[in-house]
Amino acid sequence: MSTPAPAGFRGVFALGGRALPVHGFLARLPAALCPIGTLLLINERDGIGDAGTVAAALWLGQALGGPVIGRLADRRGHRPVLLVACVANAVVLLALVAAVLGGLPLAARLALAVAAGLTAAQVGPLARARWARLAGEDKALVGAALSFDTTLDEVGFMVGPALAGILAVTVHPASALVLAATLGLVFGTLFALHPTAPGPMGQVGAAARGDVRLWSPGLALLFLVAVLQGAAWSGANTGVNALAVAVGSPGAAGLVWAAMAVTSSVAGFVTVARPGTAGLTVRLRRTIAAQALLTLPLLAVSGLWGAAFAVAGIGLAVAPHLIALFGLVERAGPARRMGEAMTLAGSGLIIGQALAAAATGPLAAAYGYRAAFAVSCTAAAASAGLAWAAADKVLGPALTPVPVPGLSPGSSSPPAPSPDRTPSWRPK
Repeated sequence: MSTPAPAGFRGVFALGGRALPVHGFLARLPAALCPIGTLLLINERDGIGDAGTVAAALWLGQALGGPVIGRLADRRGHRPVLLVACVANAVVLLALVAAVLGGLPLAARLALAVAAGLTAAQVGPLARARWARLAGEDKALVGAALSFDTTLDEVGFMVGPALAGILAVTVHPASALVLAATLGLVFGTLFALHPTAPGPMGQVGAAARGDVRLWSPGLALLFLVAVLQGAAWSGANTGVNALAVAVGSPGAAGLVWAAMAVTSSVAGFVTVARPGTAGLTVRLRRTIAAQALLTLPLLAVSGLWGAAFAVAGIGLAVAPHLIALFGLVERAGPARRMGEAMTLAGSGLIIGQALAAAATGPLAAAYGYRAAFAVSCTAAAASAGLAWAAADKVLGPALTPVPVPGLSPGSSSPPAPSPDRTPSWRPK
């Protein structure tokens, strides 16, 4: 009789060793460093108007390029796609720094920012796809691995902005982008060359496209939830920045926002250690509802301390919500296109942030920071309403648990794998 796989953190580390999470974490830090690094560098030289425009171009590139890189990684294997992307992204980021410092026209900086987004290696989504394939059909282990990896994202988005700010003050405003290029090149390469990197998933070319359909009602619903989630973050972030300016402490906005990343990271690690027995659809609805309720105190905020406590409260639901979201993406997406499905969800988050930033900036300028907070609350409420109204109907039939000996009827047992859902790669 085979020995059951260890659960929680022990099970995750047993899958890929201790080097894989380290490489994955450091390789994805550029995703957190680049937006704030771009803002800091260009704001220092050309003002917030140009800085916001160039940062938005970088976001646009990431949103468009993410699914393309995910698709290529599924068809060609993670290793060659990541190696090319890491080198190309490092070169483009350094070119962007040179363009800003050299005073090139805005059009040139916008083109390089879009290129930097297009070539971003998408380590976070591809890492989640890799963990899912490593865990195979053990859905409890898949859940633990995806929970752990999503929490690494939260830690990265806590460390990245703080590190970028410190480097801008102590070294040079361009240092965050230079560090991002270096980390992406070195640790992105190590992540790509790690023995767990999967090869091509199935056929290449038109046959694969006709064989395995990416979009499904479930994945479309999860994409919309991701867009609304990104909008909720962006509205809150814009409101915090507008509040910090209003009270005369613009530099404190990053520290206030870091409070969310701290509580979210803690909640994520707790979820890995004690995942509970509720199914993923139930967890998605509960965490979205909790986040919508926890967002409401933003409307009563009048100072930075109040904002810090409010966003820290929101953070308690963020990582558990994302863990459930990406866990459902793993169930709803076809195994042979898992990298593309994960990057699609990541692009949804970016699109939501970009759209909300474009709307909340002028609103906050015209009506004050509470207008931005109202957008955040509206997006969170809409996400909760969508999940509660449609999750069971759209996701339920595909994700209905099947009885497993030894589990109680109310527990979250995995669905029986279909031929399309069986990964074609296994670690040796």
